[in-house]
Amino acid sequence: MNPHEGEIKRKNQTSSTLAVIVGNRDIFSGRLAKEGGREVIKTLKGLGFDVVALSEESGRGTVRTREGSLGGAHDVHGVYRDTVQTREDSKKCAELFKKRADDIAGVLITLPNFGDERSIADALRLSKLDVPVLVHAFPDEIEKMGREGRRDSFCGKFSLCNNLRQYGIPFTNTRRHVESPSSKDFKEDVRFFGKVCRVVKNLRSARLGIIGVRPGPFSTVRYSEKILEGEGISVETVGLLEILDRAKKMDESAPLVRERLTKIKKHFSLKGIPRETIDKTARFSAAMSGWVGENDLNAIAVQCWPTIEKFYGIVPCAAMSLMSEEFLPSACEADVTGALSMYTLQLASGKPAALVDLNNNYGDDPDKFVAFHCSNFPRSFFGREPKMVKHFALHENGALDGRIATGPVTLLRFSTDDTRGKIRAYVAEGEFTKDKIETFGGYSVVKIEGLQSFLEYIADEGFEHHVAVVHDHVADVIEESVRKYLGWEVYVHGSPRSCESI
Repeated sequence: MNPHEGEIKRKNQTSSTLAVIVGNRDIFSGRLAKEGGREVIKTLKGLGFDVVALSEESGRGTVRTREGSLGGAHDVHGVYRDTVQTREDSKKCAELFKKRADDIAGVLITLPNFGDERSIADALRLSKLDVPVLVHAFPDEIEKMGREGRRDSFCGKFSLCNNLRQYGIPFTNTRRHVESPSSKDFKEDVRFFGKVCRVVKNLRSARLGIIGVRPGPFSTVRYSEKILEGEGISVETVGLLEILDRAKKMDESAPLVRERLTKIKKHFSLKGIPRETIDKTARFSAAMSGWVGENDLNAIAVQCWPTIEKFYGIVPCAAMSLMSEEFLPSACEADVTGALSMYTLQLASGKPAALVDLNNNYGDDPDKFVAFHCSNFPRSFFGREPKMVKHFALHENGALDGRIATGPVTLLRFSTDDTRGKIRAYVAEGEFTKDKIETFGGYSVVKIEGLQSFLEYIADEGFEHHVAVVHDHVADVIEESVRKYLGWEVYVHGSPRSCESI
């Protein structure tokens, strides 16, 4: 196994720790607050999240309260320490969150009763956490509207959201105003929120790599390294010849080279491909992987032509395919922001991503186009085992040929706008279809409703012809993460909010 592969996958997974604030207000049932907090935490743990909450780490013992002996941590006034409703609670909660700040990917606020909106907002402000926040409220039960069973969380949620807005704290709402923690709706909302947390946390510290330089004719993939750095995204560079020199010096018996050879034989049809090409592909992949591990990178862009063909004798598509399949997105033609787009889709979906050209019309159908590249798509993108072939234009072996599997697709493109000093993006959803087409490389027919207006936006705004794609529908995750928490401009095809930003 690639010694860096486990670390690469770990970095690309959800940061699965959520902080929980359980709201409370003492004129409402403290029992409901305590039981509700426990129920939410139980649900989160059942979904695979780790939890940081006062209820998990506060004091011990049992104190008599106005509602009886309930165990756990209380003060002498019957105020549960594991909920938040006083200034003192806010400070204790904030101190706990500060201690665990490196672990916490997001905060879930839950209101089992009306809750004290100010103390909750204070807890977030004092903690200095800059992470996504999910606001949840419990539903009342019609048959339990008496003094002891009534929650009023429906109403309290408005007060909480009002205060969060006053404090300048962005937040994510559940799709239904109130939800039971055991409901399908709540679980889906938490899973969605987990994806948002994953995207935000990882993009804020992303590390990209570029191997080589931009091919001369491809001025379309120019980007601003300074704008990326201003958003916390670093770019490491290395000369292509340095990686090629590493590859040439690698011993064929080296574990990483052998591991690459095994995967090449497993993932691709190699009929008619010379042994020398397979060996060089394994070495180049191993050399890239070693550099990635040394520099702690999340995604890379590669100068895939023409130098490598001239001085090394292969097309690097298959080597890059292996990287993308292993959750290290690898963009061709030195497209750094294309690699960032791939990485973001991977974070949002948990699946490997690819980079395609917006390449051809599909007959007279206004809602379909042909997506194509020559091709370095990850193995899982193809419907059948892809063939390693000779590149149609560069005349060296190492490219992949096959059709993309049918199913859902999300398209995403980040670009740096140097004139305004911003990162901007567009995102759209569609389908990889079964429509007939006979061509070469990696390809598919894509259907997007309202495609012509989408293409008009891309052209008018001067976006690149490359777009990242993933086999999933995650535009809502991208929109929530990028617009609300990163403050980047994003155009969402089909959304009335268009390209708003924070």
